[in-house]
Amino acid sequence: MKWQSLQGLILFLIFSFLFVSCGMKPLQEGEYALIHNEVIVEDAALANDAQFSMSDLQSAIIQKPKGRTISFKRYQPTILDTTLTAKSCVQLRNHVSDMGWLDAQTSYDLIAKGQRVVAFYRIVPGQRYSVRNISYDIDDHNIDSLLRGNGVLQGSLLRSGQPFSTATMQEERNRITSWLNNNGYMLFNKEHITFRADSSSSEHFVDLTLQLARYRHNSSDSLHDHTRYYLRSVSYVSPTYDKVPLRAHTLKINTLLQEHDPYNADAVQRTYNKFARLRAIRSTNITFNQPSSITQNDSLPLGGAGGGSSLDAVVQIIPRKKHSIQLQPEGTNTAGDFGAALSVVYENRNVFRGSEVFSLSGRVAFEAISGLEGYTNSNYEEYGVEGKLTFPEFIIPGLSDAFHRTHNATTELSVSYNRQNRPEFHRRVFTGRWRYRWTSNRGNIGYTFDLLDLNYISMPWISSTFKHDYLDSLSNRNAILRYNYEDLFIMKIGIGIKKLTEHYSIQANVETAGNLLSGLSQIFPFPTNSQGKYKAIGIAFAQYVKFDFDYTRLLRLNYHNTLALHGRFGIAVPYGNSDILPFEKRYFSGGANSVRGWSVRTLGPGGYISRDGRINFLNQTGDVKLDLNAELRTDLFWKFQGAVFIDAGNVWTLRDYNDQQGGRLRFADILKQIAVAYGIGLRLNFDYFILRLDLGMKAINPAYTTTREHYPIAHPNFKRDYALHFAVGLPF
Repeated sequence: MKWQSLQGLILFLIFSFLFVSCGMKPLQEGEYALIHNEVIVEDAALANDAQFSMSDLQSAIIQKPKGRTISFKRYQPTILDTTLTAKSCVQLRNHVSDMGWLDAQTSYDLIAKGQRVVAFYRIVPGQRYSVRNISYDIDDHNIDSLLRGNGVLQGSLLRSGQPFSTATMQEERNRITSWLNNNGYMLFNKEHITFRADSSSSEHFVDLTLQLARYRHNSSDSLHDHTRYYLRSVSYVSPTYDKVPLRAHTLKINTLLQEHDPYNADAVQRTYNKFARLRAIRSTNITFNQPSSITQNDSLPLGGAGGGSSLDAVVQIIPRKKHSIQLQPEGTNTAGDFGAALSVVYENRNVFRGSEVFSLSGRVAFEAISGLEGYTNSNYEEYGVEGKLTFPEFIIPGLSDAFHRTHNATTELSVSYNRQNRPEFHRRVFTGRWRYRWTSNRGNIGYTFDLLDLNYISMPWISSTFKHDYLDSLSNRNAILRYNYEDLFIMKIGIGIKKLTEHYSIQANVETAGNLLSGLSQIFPFPTNSQGKYKAIGIAFAQYVKFDFDYTRLLRLNYHNTLALHGRFGIAVPYGNSDILPFEKRYFSGGANSVRGWSVRTLGPGGYISRDGRINFLNQTGDVKLDLNAELRTDLFWKFQGAVFIDAGNVWTLRDYNDQQGGRLRFADILKQIAVAYGIGLRLNFDYFILRLDLGMKAINPAYTTTREHYPIAHPNFKRDYALHFAVGLPF
């Protein structure tokens, strides 16, 4: 089957999935389809309240209409149930009352058109109640002393004069419970804290009393003070080994539980998290045993108020298999040239009994290249090997155990060698890297620091045909091309930061290369090449600075639909010992994760128009990149999801190059040179990975010779203006 025929079949399947029969399933006589819930608040004070959220009110409504998706598929409607409508009114009143409008009134109206109905819920809140006095009734005198002595009550979330809110009361309840759980009171829970609210003494004011009850094991047990627990010892066991397969230092820096300290629930969870990071460990279980020799309320050295009871912490460690081997076959397709690859990965997950991971991988690839003339060989071969050693901590002399315990970090040392044989040239790449990774205590901010990153690129052989056509020809003096087929040495450092939340991610990276070598060249007599560039280890070294910024925002529209917004900006500036960026550091546009109306590396720079497809993979690169994307994602059926998207962006150069006419960044031309695409996508979501198929169409093309080419959205040519992308994972 020809590639064009295969693409046509794939496109037909996409449209078959996304655009099937539309409309709503027919209703029986007397049935009404609920198509919308509308909440009307008849008081500006409630609508303007900081705690007010229309989405929270919508969540209080029990019966909700089925959300339509972009598939236009015939869907099962929600049949109106007036019993649930009445119950929703009660829930809305309770929700508003919890915010302080204790006299709120709610009602509903149903407006029908045919067999479709809209439910209108009306809320008349009345006047809001405020907190007047706050008092405490704490039966346990030891806890009372601790809370007052450590400023816990003084830091209360409840304040006189603030609006009455059960949500604030619940937060205060959780805050005190958490503090006690982290200060020895292992068995304390929030059910021991209640509130008494008295609104009878004054109109629209409430007097609050926080009540903390003493401990009772069961209904037949007598009340007594809560027991405060302290750790007498921390030990480690492994059910599969005679001794724990980790050395003492590793156990120590990953355990937040300390002898003689009060029981701390937060430290327990953080210990679980620390051990979960270790690749040598499959699972961990922490148990606490009370020694029979020490009875409850016996005083300990650090017992504090009311003494305490002793606990022995036992950390049970279940290890993974130490060795593993994986085979990873691949299929490749580069512009219609098919090939295959095989990777073999060996891992040792506990090299020095500190959960250090050593991996050794090898890769072999082959691809049959078609359409090349004048070359003796028409195949591509690649051989690669990489060794990596990862430590689950900072490898920096002088760091204390306390520092290691409070930071989740890894240190990576890696070396690799890659051998590529193409019909046009042979290429050898050697890399070496020393990298640190760590996360914040909350775990949602990650950092990367490349202390040293070396890249040695060698071109031991270039075919006479390629050399004549592109490198030596007087009619084709392509500076970017020539630079990227010379031997090159890159010595860089870099730092990156990434913050990931449920609703957005933000990432920034900065790297710079050649500065250390440039500084040394001013002190020591470095040799130079024919262009006057300094050389290190016999090769001219690259010098540049590069900055990248990436932002993604997810807006949940309803249960079935999400709007994803994305922006990416990058700029790289060569200077000093370099006039041109190395090819690996240049930006390109188009492809599955960029402007999807173009294939990869076929857009830009600026308004550059392709002239010679054999070398455009270099000509269509730049020093500046901008991507802007908006994608509406929707659930279809089973594990299938659909999407519609709009992409915009391009790349530009910072300098004029003869071979990239119209590619230089000029602010007056930016808007005219923004490429725009639109399209649809089909995804198969298996949770742990996503298969993605996107069809992109050009809308505005900055590289044109006629008006029809400039605005494909008004003058579409399907053969010319589409690109099909198959990928794994979401585009952003």
